[in-house]
Amino acid sequence: MAGMHAGVPAVRLRLVGEFELRGSDGAVRVCPSAQRLLAFLALAGRPVRRTVVAGALALAADEARAAARLRSVLWRVPRPGGLPLVEAGPQRVSLAPEVRVDYRQTEDEVAPGGADLADLGEDLLPDWDDDWVIVERERYRQARLHALEQLCARHRAAGAYDLALRAGLTAVSGEPLRESAHRQVVETHLAEGNPAEALRQYETFRRLLRAELGLPPSAAIRALVAGLLGRPVERG
Repeated sequence: MAGMHAGVPAVRLRLVGEFELRGSDGAVRVCPSAQRLLAFLALAGRPVRRTVVAGALALAADEARAAARLRSVLWRVPRPGGLPLVEAGPQRVSLAPEVRVDYRQTEDEVAPGGADLADLGEDLLPDWDDDWVIVERERYRQARLHALEQLCARHRAAGAYDLALRAGLTAVSGEPLRESAHRQVVETHLAEGNPAEALRQYETFRRLLRAELGLPPSAAIRALVAGLLGRPVERG
């Protein structure tokens, strides 16, 4: 990460799947209030005004009390190996540059298509219900689902059908009603020469879509399997 101090061991903050902080000696215990502070600063990715942090974390309704509670939370943030995890100024606070955040690293790899399947199977802090987490989680979810579909197509083009199916089915699992993900799986089964599997995937999606939304599959996915049947493909 840019700005890291030479010779200073990195601390790793995990936000994908679950919250976990690890230093050079292993996992670090973090109290719930400090967890929320670290997660908020990691998702912000920049210095944030103290008043904004206190408001987002709902520390107190009164501004003076909120400021005091923020100071208390900052005091509770651990210092693994003596390393400060938060840089706190008079007006703003930010995550220290030595803290490596898994979410940010994966996000940087998603856009150019360099993310690995193992990094794309889980959501951002799935059990947290803070508004600032929910908004960022949905943005990240859409990015990773698109990345999984691209990964499926890339592996399929290379003839790596097992990896293509893993990526495609991971996308389906992430959003079972996402037609583009099902379409990638159907196309992979067809490319591998498994028409029965392609039809099974199509039928699974068709029934789910009808049961959940009362809608038929699009013409695009119906066209993929139309030639496999001796009758018109059902529209709903």
